[in-house]
Amino acid sequence: MTAARRAGVLGKPIAHSLSPVIHHAGYAAAGLTGWSYTRIECAAAELPDVVAGLGPEWAGLSVTMPGKEAALAVAAAVSPVAAAVGAANTLVRRPDGSWYADNTDVVGMVEVLAEAGVRPGATVSVLGAGGTARAAVAAAGRLAARAVTVVARRPEAVGELRPVARAVGVELTGAPWADAADRCRADVVVSTVPKGVADPLAGAVAWRPETVLFDALYDPWPTPLAASAEAVGCRIVSGLDLLLAQAVGQFEHFTGVAAPRAAMAAALAAARAA
Repeated sequence: MTAARRAGVLGKPIAHSLSPVIHHAGYAAAGLTGWSYTRIECAAAELPDVVAGLGPEWAGLSVTMPGKEAALAVAAAVSPVAAAVGAANTLVRRPDGSWYADNTDVVGMVEVLAEAGVRPGATVSVLGAGGTARAAVAAAGRLAARAVTVVARRPEAVGELRPVARAVGVELTGAPWADAADRCRADVVVSTVPKGVADPLAGAVAWRPETVLFDALYDPWPTPLAASAEAVGCRIVSGLDLLLAQAVGQFEHFTGVAAPRAAMAAALAAARAA
C-alpha cells in the first residue's frame, strides 16, 4: 500500500512520546509504505482548531494528556466506552470526513490486567482520580471487579468518577490519600498519579505477594512503588505494557489491517533500552 496517509499523537508535552516508534514499526512490518506518524504539541484548548485544520490524508489521531476530554467534543460519533469514561484517546477519520472517538486505554488496560492474572471478583484500588483513573474504573467494571476504591488527593475528584462506575456497573468508594498505603493491600492496585507522587508509599506498603500492581508510569522504570512490590513477588504491569496495548487498537482503527504486535513490541523495547 503506497497511498500517503498520516496519523499522529496530540498532547502537551509530547516530545517524550514513544508512540511514533510503535506505529512506524507497525507500518514497516505491515507493508504500509505510504504511512507516517508524527507528534503534535497541542494543549486541550488548541485541540479543536488543530483537528479542524487537518487535511483528508489524516486517518487518525492518538490523544494523550491533556486533551482526552476535548477529543470527545470534536467527534461526530463516540464509542460506548469513550462515552462511559468521558474521555477519548483515539480519533478516527470516517469516510465522510468527520471524526469518531474511541478509548483504547480501557481495552488495553483490561488486556494487560487479564494477562497478569486478574480475575472476576477482585478488589481494586486506584491511586489518583484523573483521566487514567477513569479508564481504570471502566476496566475494573469490564473485569467484573467486586469493588473499586479510588484513593484521591482531592476528595471531590472521587465524585467525578462515580458516573463512570455507574456506567460500567461497579461499586465505587472513595478514600483519602492518607490511607493510600493500607489501600494497596487490595487484589489489584492501579497507580495513575504523576511521577513522584506515589514514591513515599514504597516504604510504607505491606504488600501481599498475590497483589497485581499496574503502575501507569514508565519513565523512569521501575518506579520506587513498582520496585517495592516486585521485591515481595507481586505481579507488575507497567505503563509501557499499556502503551503498546492501546497502540495496537489504534493502529487497527487507523489502518484497517491487523497490527503486527510482535514488531511493534520489539521496537518499543529497543527504544526504551536505548
